[in-house]
Amino acid sequence: MEKKSKKKQLNKYLQLTSVVFQMGITIYLGAYFGKWLDGYFKTGNKTFLIITILFALIISLYNVIRQLKNINDKYD
Repeated sequence: MEKKSKKKQLNKYLQLTSVVFQMGITIYLGAYFGKWLDGYFKTGNKTFLIITILFALIISLYNVIRQLKNINDKYD
């Protein structure tokens, strides 16, 4: 019984680690796409960069909340 509990705990930590990487990748891709848009449209300021980073942040926070809810439901 104790061994099964440790395995559940380890699986929970691995899933939480993957959530962090997904959030980082989403924000990085948003920044990369925003830089590309700024270069393509030759904007002097970083308008597209800021917009895409904020959009990526909202998406990643939504995914984090959704995945944490799933992890919590699964292991409770």
